[in-house]
Amino acid sequence: METFDYVIVGAGSAGSVLAGRLSEDPNVTVCVLEAGPRDWHPFIHIPAGFMYTLVDPKVNWLYKSEPTEWTGGRSISAPRGKTLGGSSSINGHIYNRGQRLDFDGWAQRGNRGWGYADVLPYFRRSERRMGEADPTFRGRDGNLPITDLEWRDPLCEAFIEGAVEMGIPRNADYNGTTQAGVSYVQRIVNNGRRVSAARGYLHPAIKRGNLTVRTHAHATSILLDGKRAVGVRYLKGGRGGTPVEVRARKEVILSGGTVNSPQLLQVSGIGPAPLLKSLGIEVRHELAGVGENLRDHYAPRFVARVKNAISINERSKGLRLVGEVLKYAATRRGILSLNPTLIYVFWKSDERVDNYDLQLTFTPASYKEGVQSTLDDFPGMTIASWQQRPDSIGFVRARSADPFVHPIIQPNYLAAESDRQVLLAGMKLARRLLGSRPLSKYYDREEFPGSQAQSDDDLMAAAKERGTTTFHLMGTCRMAPDSDPTAVVDDQLRVRGLEGLRVVDASVMPTMPSANLNASVLMIAEKASDMIRGRPALDAVSLKD
Repeated sequence: METFDYVIVGAGSAGSVLAGRLSEDPNVTVCVLEAGPRDWHPFIHIPAGFMYTLVDPKVNWLYKSEPTEWTGGRSISAPRGKTLGGSSSINGHIYNRGQRLDFDGWAQRGNRGWGYADVLPYFRRSERRMGEADPTFRGRDGNLPITDLEWRDPLCEAFIEGAVEMGIPRNADYNGTTQAGVSYVQRIVNNGRRVSAARGYLHPAIKRGNLTVRTHAHATSILLDGKRAVGVRYLKGGRGGTPVEVRARKEVILSGGTVNSPQLLQVSGIGPAPLLKSLGIEVRHELAGVGENLRDHYAPRFVARVKNAISINERSKGLRLVGEVLKYAATRRGILSLNPTLIYVFWKSDERVDNYDLQLTFTPASYKEGVQSTLDDFPGMTIASWQQRPDSIGFVRARSADPFVHPIIQPNYLAAESDRQVLLAGMKLARRLLGSRPLSKYYDREEFPGSQAQSDDDLMAAAKERGTTTFHLMGTCRMAPDSDPTAVVDDQLRVRGLEGLRVVDASVMPTMPSANLNASVLMIAEKASDMIRGRPALDAVSLKD
């Protein structure tokens, strides 16, 4: 048994940031436990490698959500990274913060210090923005390079032109003054290679003598001494491996993510008493909210056949693919340098809405039955749409006292009527964008759901048939004031009623940001590192109304 000042469970986006920041102090020792392997796999570092890592059990937990009415009885894949860098090593490497009102909403719910002006300095601290940027909103000196997509092709250009003709303006920086508009994506890619949180924070810090990183270390329980967390038990090598305990002088920090953090709490006896008792788990500390408040973005996709242009589908086969491989090897350009989304649209479902509640994505590629690991055999392009701030709420609950058994993941996609109405508006906008005049030169026909799907019922049937996650699970260890009976952590991210235990990952988010989640997770971990080290928070930014 070894003792460290801090024990971090999970070396994903948040865990990597924390390990990097906490180990800056040479007077403390830090141990990071990661259930997966080192991030050696070449497909992690090639941007287009996401198509393989999404289905690779070596670096992916390969979770599935429970079937529901609005998924047509289907289980939906819920990929989560299982390697150094976590999901930042297997995701679409998009950088998207969300809107000011998202974080102001967190503060208005009683979470002190989490308004947009408070968190903006931490967004800036994490990023090294490359290209034009307003210094009020963007950082230049952070650990992660944020670059603009350089790819240009006729399909993308025509799509943007069509959106502009429809009254959706170009936006030079959707992470700046306003999110609204159409633009190419920003991404955490540099010189054609993914820069995960492990590459940006963890690997540079490993050289320090006070940081220990242990891979293939599956945490099985949090060690409690009364109401204080004092360490973590894990199995070295996974199931059937050697049991090991590590102790924490100061804190245990859970950064396993929206699925793993609540499950570890629950199997350790921390969570809703009725659930724990039903699984034969001793209740060590009752917290009703552990695993509740799960939300995710649910997206149907329109697919159209392409004419008069070459889509990524054709570029990825035969001799063209050989050429693309050679191009990437020589220049770090071409389709292997691309992410799954190339263009963003942020817009309103209704003109009466005060904020931009729709996110749409476009790519000159299409996938078999909407699954982003296999491209179609025909020339295709895809547009997806989803509600930015879903109202449907689900849960993550341990299925067994055995920590190796995957938990029950139930997002309850589209259970709220409001979600269905906004989604319908998004699908109709997506179809109009595909039918725009500039894109007509390349638009052959709608492949899915097809021109016969015209009524609202038809569109919802299509959403049931092929809608899927956008990989943005959050909220299962929700941050909230003491007055909220379902709060799991306070605004310092400390677990309610316990000492020496925090949660720092996407599970603490009170509500869904209008965005992909990785940028916000990086921000949360940056801010948490100052809290843990006892440093004053960075000065809030003065913003105009």
